[in-house]
Amino acid sequence: MPSQRLLPLVAAASLFASGALAAETPKRPVIQSNRWEEHWSALADPTLRTQPLDAFKYASLSASDPETYISFGATLRERFETNHAPDFGVGGVAGDNYLIQRAQFHVDLHLNQDWQIFTQFEDDRAYGRSDVGPADADRLDLRLGFVGYSHEFDTGTLKARVGRQDFAFDLQRFVSSRDGPNVRQSFDAVWADWESGPWRILGFVSQPVQYRDGRDFDDTSSGDFRFNMLRAERQVLGTNELSAYWAMFDRDTARYLDGSGKEDRHVFDLRFAGKASGFDWDVEGMGQLGTVGNKDIRAWAIGARTGYTFENAAWTPRIGLQVDIGSGDRNSGDRTVGTFNPLFPNGYYFSLGGYTSYANLIHLKPSITVKPMENLTLTSAVGLQWRQTTSDAIYVQPNLAVAGTSGRGGSWTGAYAQFRADYAFTPNLTGAIEAVHFEAGRAIQNAGGHDSNYLGAEMKFTW
Repeated sequence: MPSQRLLPLVAAASLFASGALAAETPKRPVIQSNRWEEHWSALADPTLRTQPLDAFKYASLSASDPETYISFGATLRERFETNHAPDFGVGGVAGDNYLIQRAQFHVDLHLNQDWQIFTQFEDDRAYGRSDVGPADADRLDLRLGFVGYSHEFDTGTLKARVGRQDFAFDLQRFVSSRDGPNVRQSFDAVWADWESGPWRILGFVSQPVQYRDGRDFDDTSSGDFRFNMLRAERQVLGTNELSAYWAMFDRDTARYLDGSGKEDRHVFDLRFAGKASGFDWDVEGMGQLGTVGNKDIRAWAIGARTGYTFENAAWTPRIGLQVDIGSGDRNSGDRTVGTFNPLFPNGYYFSLGGYTSYANLIHLKPSITVKPMENLTLTSAVGLQWRQTTSDAIYVQPNLAVAGTSGRGGSWTGAYAQFRADYAFTPNLTGAIEAVHFEAGRAIQNAGGHDSNYLGAEMKFTW
C-alpha cells in the first residue's frame, strides 16, 4: 500500500492516465452537411458500431490499414412550401403550393489516409410546382464525382481535388453550395490548398455545372461559364479569421437591365470574422470590376452580421443585427453597369421566402435566437429593405428584377417578419419550419404587386 507521502502522486498519476485515455478514446463520427467531409475509419473499433447498417457505413478493404475502406450514405429531404405571391404577384404570378424532394446517395472510397474517391448521385423533384426552374428540379444525375488527395508534410498539409465538387465560403453570402433551394450547386473543378500554421492558401479553376431537367444525367458544364479563385486565410488575434480573395466570373452570355453580352467580372473580397467575450461578428466587403458587352462593371457590396450571446442565461439567447448593402445601376443608358452580381448565393442567408436579393439593396435585420432545449433552436427577425438607388429595379433571389420597378417609385422596398424553428429528433433526423411575411412598399404596389407570405416545413433524414 502506498505511503501517505506518495498518495498525492499516485492520485495525480491516476487522473493524468484517465484523462489521457479519454483524450485518446475514439468517438463515433457525425454526419456533415457536405458528406464528402466525413471520415468513418473510427468504426474500425467494433464498440463504436452502434447503429444499424454500420457494416455499410464502414467496410474495411485492408486488414492492416483501417484508413482503407469504403463507406455508403444517403440523404432524403422533403420540404412542403407555400408561396402566396412569388415576385410579389407582379405580372399576375399566382401563389403556389408544392412539395420539393431531394434524394442523394453516395459512395466514399478511402485508400489509406491520402486518397479519396467520392461519388454522389442526386435526384430532385418539385411535385405540384407550376413554375419549375433549374434550382427546383433535376432528375437523377451526378452531383459530385472527384478524386481527392491530402498529405501532411513537416511544414503543412496539402489538399487537392479534381472532378465535380462543391465549395462554400464563410457565411455563403456570395459563394455557396446552395443548400437552401432544392438543387445544390456543383462545379467541375481543379482545387488545391496548402495549410501551414495560421495560414491557408487555396486556389481553383472551375466551370459551374448548369442544370437541366430533360432526362437523367444531362447536367453539364462548359467553357462558356467559368469561375476561378485565389484565396488567402489567416488566423489573427487568436482564432479570429482574416481572409481575402480575387476571383474571375466569366460568362459568354449575360443579361442585365442596362447591359448584355460577354461578361468578364473581376471580384475582390475581404472578410474579418471572430468571437470574443460573448460577441460574434462577420464583416465582408466585395468590389467588382470588368466588362459586360461594351460596358464597364463598377459594382460593390458590404455585409455584416454581429451579435451577443448570453451564455449563462436561460435558453442562451443571442441578439443579432445584420446589415447588407449591394450596389445598383445609377444611370441607365450610360457606359457603366453598377448592378451587383451576388455570384452563387445561398437562399438561407436572407430567408427561404426568396423575396430578397443582394442586388440594389439596403437591408437592416435585427434578430433574436433562443434554445429552449438542447435540440430546439428558435429564431425570429424583422427585415427592413430599401433600394440602394431608385434608378435600378427591386430584385428577388437569386438576382431577378421585379418587372415595372426599374426607375420607378421610391427607395422603400418593404419590411418582412421571419420565424424559424429547427429541431433535431435524432442525429439522423431533423426538422424545420420557416414562415415569412413581407409587407410590400409603394414601389412594388405601383408595379402591380402586393404583400407576400411564405411557409416551409421540412424533414431531413441522413444516413
